[in-house]
Amino acid sequence: MAVYERRENQKFQYCFQSGNITCLKETRSTEVYVILYIFSSTVVMLTICGNLVVIISISHFKQLHTPTNFLVLSLAVADFLVGVIVMPFTIIRAIETCWYFGNVFCSIHTVFFLLLTSVSISNLVFIAVDRYFAVCDPFFYSNKITIPVTILFIALSWLISLFYTLAIIHFKGYIEDVTELNICPGDCVFVFNSTWGTIDMFVTFLFPFTLMISFYTKIFFVAKKHARIINSMTQHTESSERKESNIPKKSERKAAKTLGIVVVVFILCWVPYYISTLLVPYMHVDDPSLILQAFAWIAYCNSSMNPIIYALFYPWFQKSLRLIVTLKICNQGSSLINLFPDI
Repeated sequence: MAVYERRENQKFQYCFQSGNITCLKETRSTEVYVILYIFSSTVVMLTICGNLVVIISISHFKQLHTPTNFLVLSLAVADFLVGVIVMPFTIIRAIETCWYFGNVFCSIHTVFFLLLTSVSISNLVFIAVDRYFAVCDPFFYSNKITIPVTILFIALSWLISLFYTLAIIHFKGYIEDVTELNICPGDCVFVFNSTWGTIDMFVTFLFPFTLMISFYTKIFFVAKKHARIINSMTQHTESSERKESNIPKKSERKAAKTLGIVVVVFILCWVPYYISTLLVPYMHVDDPSLILQAFAWIAYCNSSMNPIIYALFYPWFQKSLRLIVTLKICNQGSSLINLFPDI
């Protein structure tokens, strides 16, 4: 509960009652609080509901049970958990400028943040690998990238991310003395120390993003080549029939394009956060937590962006959304509904 105190005819409000913890709470007008909470709640509900639609759609409709979609499902689960576990408490911290949930929950909150971030990145890497073989080597893709293999990839993604997160906590890869950063004791701010900041920059940023960019660059050039071949086929049908079996379906190339957009959006949302976590320990600012909170919010918004991208580019998402909203998925045999009428 906040404490009020009069100093020089001014009312000051503090986050904590303890005399040793004098964190000033930023006060705002009621109108500003209402606007901030309405906007933030909208983002959270969009994140939760949007990713829930993806989860229900891929889980329910058998036509969507493909290796690529199972990877998308894993990514949606991670984004859904961000909306349920991470974002609401971060919202309260950002708006109230105080952390009211204690040190234990702060640790739990931090673990989930680190875990879900790692899971999202590793899933995106596997999605890039999946799209690379689907577009660049369709013969290998159909024989090797099967659903059991994809499930194994997903399990590895979550387990490796969990072990990595626990290693950060176990080896104390963060700055324990928050007073070094001018952060109030009792606040919930996670900042890597210099050693682990460098490690994390390589493990969860430079290495995976280099892989993703490399894969999608190759996909882009191969897709352009396929487009030229297809155009040539319309003019020389007979001479091109031998090449047709080596060209992936149009749906495969479209999926690669859509998921490439997902990767680009992810990079744009997370790059500022990674840069800030690396530089904040060396910056001399009054309240570095404000910088971290701002960039973290941009990163969190990425979890609400993916369902919007699917809605814009995937007809199956639009149709499954209508079926879910109208409760037609409760009908017997609804899992066999054709979501691709053009096929």
